[in-house]
Amino acid sequence: MLKTRHVHDHACAHGHPPADALKVAEARCAERRLKLTPIRREVLEHLAASPAPIGAYDLIEKMHRASGRRPAPISVYRVLDFLLEAGLAHRIESRNAYVACAHRHEASDLVVFMICDTCGCVSEASGAPVQRDLASIARGAGFKPATQVVEMFGRCEHCAEPAKA
Repeated sequence: MLKTRHVHDHACAHGHPPADALKVAEARCAERRLKLTPIRREVLEHLAASPAPIGAYDLIEKMHRASGRRPAPISVYRVLDFLLEAGLAHRIESRNAYVACAHRHEASDLVVFMICDTCGCVSEASGAPVQRDLASIARGAGFKPATQVVEMFGRCEHCAEPAKA
């Protein structure tokens, strides 16, 4: 992890505990009068516990193994849409997968994702400076972006450290 206050690891073995995402979700839902229904909580718990981004169908399989029931894909996609809109999860576009988010930023804020090629860990950092530059470029071209995603690949600090003897 970079040594800045604005970089956050997701559910890596060397990142934040899954309970953080649930605490933030409960608080955010209470503030915004949103319902964290049992299935929404269950999906968020599985996202938060995953050591790497997880796709919807893998999520369904995890839910099936944990509870014995298999939710319909449309139900899981609706929950994922809710979590994205509420700022409680992110979609990692390059992986077509999702991660829980325990950080208090708006769903519309640009986030820079740093994805470790070794362990699959996803870290996020505020993309405010990048967002301003991209907005300026788009304005200059007369373009109105619908979404902006910035993903970088490499090695996280944990995996880049030389093995200790």
